[in-house]
Amino acid sequence: MALNKLRMLDQNSAGVTLPKDDLRVEGLLDADGEIDGEHHVHIRHVDDGEWTLELVEEIDA
Repeated sequence: MALNKLRMLDQNSAGVTLPKDDLRVEGLLDADGEIDGEHHVHIRHVDDGEWTLELVEEIDA
């Protein structure tokens, strides 16, 4: 099991990095290993110490 460190991003938020290999499998990186386009992720708090991440295909404006 890979472990990723929780990091402070600013005064109001924290983040966890996602491995580039996983992002590549999802088709989210270009040939240079950079994020290809704009993507949004819905994060849900499921239970104590448990969250889910879901790539959102369309944003209703």
